[in-house]
Amino acid sequence: MRTPNPVARDYYGILGVSRDASDDDIKRAYRKLARQYHPDVNPDPEAQEKFKDINAAYEVLSDDRKRQIVDLGGDPLAPGGGGAGPGGPGGAGPFVGFQDIMDAFFGGAAGGSRGPRPRTRPGADAILRLELDLNETAFGVEAPITVDTAVLCTTCSGAGTAAGTHLATCEACGGRGEVQSVQRTFLGQVVSARPCTVCQGYGTTIPHPCPTCAGDGRVRTRRSLTVKIPAGVEDGMRIRLAQQGEVGPGGGTAGDLYVEIHERTHDVYSRKGDDLHCRVTVPMTAAALGTRLTIKTLDSEEVVDVKPGTQPGSTLRLRARGVPHLRGTGRGDLYVHLDVRTPTKLDADQERMLRDFAKTRGEEVAELTKQGGFFSRMRDAFNGHA
Repeated sequence: MRTPNPVARDYYGILGVSRDASDDDIKRAYRKLARQYHPDVNPDPEAQEKFKDINAAYEVLSDDRKRQIVDLGGDPLAPGGGGAGPGGPGGAGPFVGFQDIMDAFFGGAAGGSRGPRPRTRPGADAILRLELDLNETAFGVEAPITVDTAVLCTTCSGAGTAAGTHLATCEACGGRGEVQSVQRTFLGQVVSARPCTVCQGYGTTIPHPCPTCAGDGRVRTRRSLTVKIPAGVEDGMRIRLAQQGEVGPGGGTAGDLYVEIHERTHDVYSRKGDDLHCRVTVPMTAAALGTRLTIKTLDSEEVVDVKPGTQPGSTLRLRARGVPHLRGTGRGDLYVHLDVRTPTKLDADQERMLRDFAKTRGEEVAELTKQGGFFSRMRDAFNGHA
């Protein structure tokens, strides 16, 4: 007598049905619990885990082969299949053809999974691009988004069947989800299994599909959500919204939605990590004599001193005036790069004062004449001018 697996899950208890429950009883219990614990109806995290267990229990108990494993004390979803021992369901058993030999060597990869495919499967993840301004990525924002995804069909609650109807066992494969063929080769008889083309490997058909979802158990719709963007996110980062993606076929657990951040270019500031950079032009006289500048940061105004004698390319650093750190406290810095502007045109008085200033500093300033400088004289010599 086989000893029950001590870690096997009580799939009957999860659905709240007895061990001699019929297929219709199991299906009704699943639909009732699915409506109660589906993430679109009940966002509580515990309800989401409960919904996963409900899907797993229905997947097992709606499959005759897996249900037999449970009745023998095993767990078909446990690592190794939780089979009932050699020769039994899920056990090693004797080889009956080439397919079994390939399964033994390659773990069933040669011909895919044996038995019918479950109609209830997890949904796919979705991704959405969201453009934000620098102020929004720096300080965070609650941004409304619109996403087109597959959601649970409310008409059939994911079952895919019309009201009052049920799935039917596929007559072509007898509910196995696959058909076998025997070929004679030099190795002898080779038995191969292929997914049933009538039921697409599900083992069941839908004689009367749901008129809303056409048997898929889900419909596409546009939903409006609000995503909370934390302060300090950078361009290219993704925000994960759990189970806000595509609902799976048959009302399976929804995938995740990833919101990808794209930061718009700012008119004044450029960003490197959590630090900000900007360029400010100051007149030559202000750089020489010193001055004060009022810098408008992302969230305030700061007065900074430009020391006398500041050279072109100098940088002023304003601590903690950059972008807040995404993880932890504090902020980056703001770097102000100074461009010293030299006047391009001077009137006679301005030029005279600058030359007098240069003389007081002992600086020789060669005066440009109409004949020009050295290169002008060289050009005149080549052209034959005296």
